[in-house]
Amino acid sequence: MSEESAPQQAGDEPRPKGLLQQMEELMAALNADLSALDAELQSAGTNGSTPQARRDRLFEPPEGMGRR
Repeated sequence: MSEESAPQQAGDEPRPKGLLQQMEELMAALNADLSALDAELQSAGTNGSTPQARRDRLFEPPEGMGRR
């Protein structure tokens, strides 16, 4: 009998991932993507010498969050 036609028992079902675990996995994937992008930009000669004032204008925090 194949797996598809075998009846599933309650203990055989995979437990659904919790929201926190899903977010952690997404953050890990995002971090890996950003690291790869950073490496690509570094190899292209971009040195990140953007002045602080310009960076502040490019990346505004959400309303009510304030700046550090």
